Amino acid sequence: MEGFSSSERAKSFTESVIREMTRVCIAHQGINLAQGFPDFPAPVEIKEEAVRAIREDFNQYSITWGTPPLRRAIAGKFARYNGLQVDPEREITVCCGSTEGMISSLMAIVNPGEEVIVFEPFYENYGPDAVLCGATPRFITLREPDWRFDEKELASLFNNKTKAIIINTPNNPTGKVFSRQELMFIAQLCQKWGVIAVTDEIYEHILYDGAEHVSMASIPGMASRTITINSISKTYSLTGWRVGWAIAAPAITASIRKVHDFLTVGAPHPLQEAAARALHMEQSYYIRLTSEYKQRRDFFFSSLVDAGFKAFKPDGAYYIMTDVSHWGYSDDVAFALKLVKEAGVATVPGSAFYSHPDLGRGKVRFCFPKKQETLEAAADRLLKFRP
Repeated sequence: MEGFSSSERAKSFTESVIREMTRVCIAHQGINLAQGFPDFPAPVEIKEEAVRAIREDFNQYSITWGTPPLRRAIAGKFARYNGLQVDPEREITVCCGSTEGMISSLMAIVNPGEEVIVFEPFYENYGPDAVLCGATPRFITLREPDWRFDEKELASLFNNKTKAIIINTPNNPTGKVFSRQELMFIAQLCQKWGVIAVTDEIYEHILYDGAEHVSMASIPGMASRTITINSISKTYSLTGWRVGWAIAAPAITASIRKVHDFLTVGAPHPLQEAAARALHMEQSYYIRLTSEYKQRRDFFFSSLVDAGFKAFKPDGAYYIMTDVSHWGYSDDVAFALKLVKEAGVATVPGSAFYSHPDLGRGKVRFCFPKKQETLEAAADRLLKFRP
């Protein structure tokens, strides 16, 4: 439209680089190791439950903040796995995926002019989420090879304007799993400054080499000042269903529910019925999930090293960050485009995960939630690629 000008908020960030790389991959008929979704089927019993729910006419609005069976299932699983008791009536909000859970939570607690601390490299939604709330994101860098943060640097970011800190553990894109000691240090700062921790724990079951997932809400003093966000997307290979949730103390939950209601009304009703079934999976499912992902990680990590990439082995999640600077590329976007056009393998430029793009210029991220034959095909293409 002639004369149209987008809002200042919309001008302050770009479209998703991850989703853009998927479009580029499709155009070049490549293997998509950019966007983090599986190419193998979700569990049959969960899909059958969704079909049953549709046939039995669970097709109208559910309760805005989630069906009672799903909220009870979330509370039960949170108690079993995370060791925390929550009230499904007053402390759980079912959302349209963890993405909506994050923006609803931030909009529920953050005022314009306040600040939100974000670890980088980050999942690319977090910065724009803060901006959409009218807040200023403040970034703390995780440094390779083990993706640790400087405690003094983090402490210096907390001030009277700080309202929230976003923690993603296990982390996308690095695979870092925050240790109990690290979370306790962050918790001390949150309690000192009256800050709310918003934790994205969507990869909690994808762990390697003895890594332990610790929920921030389980740290002493943090249950009342933590919003725990999760979904069925990654653990059950259902990224397209868009069913997630936010767990928080009653007062915070009441605020989240109001924002959620006016953003999306509610998550798909029949898929909520099936999600409740997913959360009752036997322990053997999670053991098998971890084992299969470890096999994928080990195979693809070795494949990347064999192909000449400097790879950082993840402790969790299903991504591998790599350094390609030794090949002389100063532009990660150019490298990623060359890789998908010439080798037919899509990845994500590292600069997409940093507030200061220069920190990611020599990096690209691969994801590996794929069938073995897909990973083998990608590995073969990468071996033949000459940067």
